[in-house]
Amino acid sequence: MYVSHLTLHDFRSYASADVALEPGVTAFIGRNGQGKTNLVEAIDYLSRLSSHRVASDAPLVRAGTEQAIVRAAVVKDGRTAILEVELNPGRSNRARINRSPLPRARELLGLVRTVVFSPEDLTLVKGDPSDRRKFLDDLLVLRTPRLAGVRSDYDRVLRQRNSLLKTAGQARRGSSSQESALSTLGVWDAHLARTGAELLAERIELVEQLRPYVGKAYETVARGASRDDAEIAYRSSFELPATLDRSALTDALLAELERRRNDELDRGISLVGPHRDELVLTLGHGPGESAPSDSGETGLRLPVKGYASHGESWSFALALRLASYDLLRADGDDPILILDDVFAELDTERRAQLAELVAGAEQVLVTAAVAGDVPEALAGTRFLVGNGEVRRDD
Repeated sequence: MYVSHLTLHDFRSYASADVALEPGVTAFIGRNGQGKTNLVEAIDYLSRLSSHRVASDAPLVRAGTEQAIVRAAVVKDGRTAILEVELNPGRSNRARINRSPLPRARELLGLVRTVVFSPEDLTLVKGDPSDRRKFLDDLLVLRTPRLAGVRSDYDRVLRQRNSLLKTAGQARRGSSSQESALSTLGVWDAHLARTGAELLAERIELVEQLRPYVGKAYETVARGASRDDAEIAYRSSFELPATLDRSALTDALLAELERRRNDELDRGISLVGPHRDELVLTLGHGPGESAPSDSGETGLRLPVKGYASHGESWSFALALRLASYDLLRADGDDPILILDDVFAELDTERRAQLAELVAGAEQVLVTAAVAGDVPEALAGTRFLVGNGEVRRDD
């Protein structure tokens, strides 16, 4: 899979842009603030219908305009499809395939797959649990696009339930308004348990499938590491049942909601469910190896956040992205790899290792402030980006 042509209208800094691309490696070279990342961000947006840099669509639309358009010709198995999304902040986005409108923009999901490496990846290790949950959910949707609907339904139910909890918690105890809110809460409990159980089951399965790839990738990018050093595990906000089918998870989630009812009413928020879960990242250090942060301990598994060195944290973040890429390839697709200003953040050894690992991908898109930041293993087509122009460097 690769993008053969990218067209932008009023996206980020570009009033218009038209770029012909090829399989293999393409590098966009330009000073910071010149718009090189905007190009690869647009391609990634078609994959996920969200940006890896900002939380909403509004910053993606050029200042002074009301909408933006991203259009790309995507080649897969020798066939070309024209994918297009129209960004309308504050209103529904629209999408087309080969100029034909789609009922919902999210029907584009899964038609092009990207894996992005960026400086923001360090938040996967050092950031909040929400960053790691998003990592899992984005990968879930890439592999199984229908789960975008499940995630959307869960978020909607969660908002409604939180609003009801707040109302019931503030009402006078035993009053008719509180009784009414509590009776309605049971309906939302059932919705939360059903959608939450499906999302939970998918996440747990994904972590099990991803685990061996993470260990292998960490061994590759971390100096002197073994594939047993890096581990990932899923930690739920409640005790999981022995059987992890959706019915058992639904029942267990409902029981925990009932048990925590008073706590939730006191705080006015939902305390149980996938939105409270965590992807746990740990590093193991065997006898004779130094543990993270000079803890003086050996033979331990320690959380990466708070214990790992800067280099170990970067290696783990890279391992998560490489594992995602390998898992998607195992599904039968070769995703488009985007390396967005990542080489400037890495030391020489990790630069070379990452370049060697990804050089064989069907399409690799690289951004860099200076040409010297791009490793020799990723020599290919280059574009110079500056003053609102994208010019091929022949």
